[in-house]
Amino acid sequence: MAICLTDLPLHAERAPLVAQTSGRRQVGMISLPALGLRQMRSARAAVPDLVGQLLADASDHRVPPADRAPAETTRHLPAVRRVIHGADDGERRYLASGLIGRARLLTGMVRANRPGRALLGLSKLLVGAFGTAAFALTTDTIWQMGDALGGLRLAVIMVLGLSALVAWLIIAHDLWEKPSRETPAELARLFNLGTILTLSLATAVSYVVLFVGTALVGALLIDTSVFEQILQRQVQASDYLTLAWITSSLATVGGAIGSGLENEETVRAAAYGYHPQPGGWQDERNRKRSSGAR
Repeated sequence: MAICLTDLPLHAERAPLVAQTSGRRQVGMISLPALGLRQMRSARAAVPDLVGQLLADASDHRVPPADRAPAETTRHLPAVRRVIHGADDGERRYLASGLIGRARLLTGMVRANRPGRALLGLSKLLVGAFGTAAFALTTDTIWQMGDALGGLRLAVIMVLGLSALVAWLIIAHDLWEKPSRETPAELARLFNLGTILTLSLATAVSYVVLFVGTALVGALLIDTSVFEQILQRQVQASDYLTLAWITSSLATVGGAIGSGLENEETVRAAAYGYHPQPGGWQDERNRKRSSGAR
């Protein structure tokens, strides 16, 4: 018998498919993204149960009633909410709940996509953003803009800047998955949503790093007396934080320009549906063909 693991987000009965077993074929399958954050831990705990279920199905082909509660084999899979029995003897599909299951599925996709790797790969984005922020801190117009704008406007500017950065990354590096014969429309939507969430998380962490760095540089670079002279009032610590806020939001545009210089493979690795081509294997195969021809 065989137990297969896949990183594809699968669905059945309009619900995320967590696992599936076939007693007649002696094969089981687990969809890792449907397990949420602790994927491998849950998979290792569930594999013995699935094997036991396959052994039981091989010795007894009677199909239990369809309204039966989840079998004992799913006690280590909290993601499973119900079991659907197929037409073949011993075929079972373990499904998650609709709303919570989809949220766990998206969380698992982002987890499998490694947002930390995407964050480390966008190093030039941070370099470009820090360069833009350093230049903006020396402009007193930015000081006055930060003082004039309220918290709501600053929040809108921040969201628009981050959204523009994510959109630029997707467009510039062709990360948008299009439906095709190999990729159904529903699967393409999941891939795109996983890519957007991964990039949003990576850029949000980058923004926090940029904000902290800008606030520290602003406090060291801008003297309080000079700041008060421009604002024509007493300056508090919140004014430096507001200045760092608007500067970081505007600097994300410079970061987007810098991200266009990133390595294509590094950025595309943040796309959930992306898998690098086995170029080495292809070269080896061509080399063997050439050797055989000679």
